[in-house]
Amino acid sequence: MDDFLIYLGYLILLINLILYAFSFFRKEKANVFFVSYLAFSFVMQFSMELVYSLHLSNLFLVNIFVIGQMLFLGLFYHSILKLKNQKQIVKWGLIITLLILGIQFCVEPQLFFKFNLFEITVTSLMIVVFALLHFYNMLTESKTYYYVTIAVILFMLGSTILYLVGNLTLTLSENLKYLSWKLNAFLFIIYHLLIMYEWKRSFFKMTILNE
Repeated sequence: MDDFLIYLGYLILLINLILYAFSFFRKEKANVFFVSYLAFSFVMQFSMELVYSLHLSNLFLVNIFVIGQMLFLGLFYHSILKLKNQKQIVKWGLIITLLILGIQFCVEPQLFFKFNLFEITVTSLMIVVFALLHFYNMLTESKTYYYVTIAVILFMLGSTILYLVGNLTLTLSENLKYLSWKLNAFLFIIYHLLIMYEWKRSFFKMTILNE
């Protein structure tokens, strides 16, 4: 069941990458940074799964993914935000977070090869801040990437909470230990289903009309 949830999530991610890449290359306004984020996510998920299948530690890839995810989604929201002060928040948020993480890795280089809960929490919360800025704008503006933004907020908050809980249950029973990881896999599926729904609402009709 665990493998089914994981691979189903990967499959939906791949489908989303194909759909958004198709819309981007057909010049139907799919955001280049969001398409890049999906491509980066798929490559990293595949790489992490491959390294894990070889019975090697993939935690260094997890750390790369977490930082890259923040960068791509930060650039995505920076590109669709219209207010200069909001763009500055995203810009400096990325810079300050990268500096903090850079200092942390310089002080403790071994953290790059460990499960870094601080890194996951900080980067996820920064992404949520970026998404909330756009969500706030959509209260009075057109709802661009509305379902994507809802998906980002729900997944980043939910996933962070599950990681925190999972870290606290490491010393408990095996069932409790892996329950948070199972829930995170399910949340990952919901996340990408909402992204897929965004494509249907925003780009599917354009694709049909351009045929």
